[in-house]
Amino acid sequence: MPTKGKTRLPPNDYEVLLMFQMKLLSILKICFLPFSRFALLLLFLLTPLLSYGKPNVLWITAEDMSPVLGCYGHPDAITPNIDALAKQSVRYSHAFASAPVCSPSRSCLINGSYPPSLGTQQMRSGFPLPSYMKGFPALLRKDGYYATNNVKTDYNSGNYQDIIKSSWDESSGTAHWRKRSDKKKPFFSVFNLMTSHQSRSMVWPYERFQKEVQSKLSPDEIHDPKKITLPPYYPDTPVVRKTLARFHDCVTAMDKEVGSILKQLEEDGLAENTIVFFYSDHGSGMPRHKRALLDSGMHVPLMIRFPDKWKKYAPAEDGKTIGRLVAFVDFGPTVLSLTGTAIPKYMQGKPFLGPKNTKARKYVYGHRDRVDEVRDLARSVRDKDFLYIRNYMPHLGYNQPTVWPDLGEIRHEFYRLTDSKKMTATQWHFAGPTRPLEELYDCRKDPQNLKNLAKSAEHKKILARLRKEHVKHVSKTHDLGYLPEYEAWQAFAGSSGWVVGKSGKIDLEPVRKAASGVGSASEKILLANLQSENELVRYWGAIGFGARKGKLSEKAGLALGKALKDSSPSVRIEAANALARQGQIASALPVLIKELEHKNLIVVTHAARTIELLGKKAKDAVPAMQACLKRAHKIRPPDLSPVIVLPGDEDMAMFVGFSCQAFLDNVQGKR
Repeated sequence: MPTKGKTRLPPNDYEVLLMFQMKLLSILKICFLPFSRFALLLLFLLTPLLSYGKPNVLWITAEDMSPVLGCYGHPDAITPNIDALAKQSVRYSHAFASAPVCSPSRSCLINGSYPPSLGTQQMRSGFPLPSYMKGFPALLRKDGYYATNNVKTDYNSGNYQDIIKSSWDESSGTAHWRKRSDKKKPFFSVFNLMTSHQSRSMVWPYERFQKEVQSKLSPDEIHDPKKITLPPYYPDTPVVRKTLARFHDCVTAMDKEVGSILKQLEEDGLAENTIVFFYSDHGSGMPRHKRALLDSGMHVPLMIRFPDKWKKYAPAEDGKTIGRLVAFVDFGPTVLSLTGTAIPKYMQGKPFLGPKNTKARKYVYGHRDRVDEVRDLARSVRDKDFLYIRNYMPHLGYNQPTVWPDLGEIRHEFYRLTDSKKMTATQWHFAGPTRPLEELYDCRKDPQNLKNLAKSAEHKKILARLRKEHVKHVSKTHDLGYLPEYEAWQAFAGSSGWVVGKSGKIDLEPVRKAASGVGSASEKILLANLQSENELVRYWGAIGFGARKGKLSEKAGLALGKALKDSSPSVRIEAANALARQGQIASALPVLIKELEHKNLIVVTHAARTIELLGKKAKDAVPAMQACLKRAHKIRPPDLSPVIVLPGDEDMAMFVGFSCQAFLDNVQGKR
């Protein structure tokens, strides 16, 4: 019986075949035993036939790009191809990444689960996943799809090579749907466009950018720095304007690549059976965007084009905008739903399209953890109107020094101008040395997140609701980000973070509560945490003392001195940091220097970063940091691009090298 008010579309080829399969199955149940080998064999032989009636799915992913497109109303956009695609698509106004950096976001996309639940929240950490998590494209391949990836495979787990092998028929710079031998076979193809990546938009030398990116533009497509629109959180200087214009040039060049891919789809006669997704992997690579849980780092463009054959799955007409909240964790399950592929129960994401479309979510969640050598822990909750951020390391600012982005000239403009008396409050929020414990933004009235409402009496109930939702989410999803990396490796040995987290073997709640005390707890509470029997709680107690302003009591000093000999290297390092910042460098520095020799490079990374941030106070560590740098370069040569992903110690050695070199340059007056 047809649903009132809705028109029943005639069945497409896939549905006809599916009805035929169901009819045949009912006949087999009558003629043969229910589980006969013959019946199973016949169904197996039918699977390729049925797959021909399924839609192709094309993902076009732009690197490092906020919604700075004409179809999203940006005044500086020159994006005719993407704008034309938007007119043929449903455009989402509330799509969000899971993290403001690429590797954790890709881990989320490929697995359909939250990185803090998987243990993949730290940048290139290499934690293992359960063997059954082989990437959702592997499920498509089993269902008869040809799957290709061009070209990025930064899946951020120890299993990333197995994921590549299982997920893709081909993963390379030349992977393409055109390479499938059976042209009737449905495909799932991903194209990752690097042209808008941070390397091109601000890190490469300007001459290389001109040669490899800007040269592809006509004179009227090149952005004039004098006419570029500056956000209020950027100081107005020639360098800032030049870099921002460069970023928009990269977006325009990327737009041309989108046009080329869509043209190939038309030339092959495949557009009428292909559902096209266009989105970016997180916010732009510019300062205050990438690496930040603000909307500038998490809000992404998303448009999905449905050909006539699959219009019944479209949530709105072509060219329309919908405000449904969608998140990266949902993308994999959504593709599985659209293709009629079974969705594994372990996936935490929910499909927002297709036959298994679920109720719209009320919240999306974000996480920020260690990125390269930069240590951090922050979480966010976003509903349709408000953004809540909880900073668990508020003593560390948004604009921490970091070697790879610091190759960009614009970063040094912020360092040069960092002065609370010369910067506006909005600029200082990003450039200053600390962050608020909590941040709350009304994204309807304040889309650029300029005014923190966390202390507003008018927004007290909203703050309490989102704070409660944050705690509920990290508890429900067994957020592993509160564990220091080294101790996490010990806890997950022989298993995985996913399995250990779900098993309940680690009580995460007291650890989260201890983390919540950083920047706010009394000395009494911090002492209790530092002296806990739980090393994970002691870790946060030590961090709390490192973040504490003012002189410590004698009792606290004695407790930190004792913690220098703690069984946990993470506690030892943080206790040393706290004492060093209290002027007790003589007792603290030898502990940090010793940890530079630790066999585990995660510990070495932690110690090297701590020494780096101590700067010239730790000048006596120069010989040790020089030796550590040699060790790092022996494992991973410094001439290898940071974009290249290598397993195990090779990536961690790069981060060790970053901190060692930055410290040595600073002490020797080179920066």
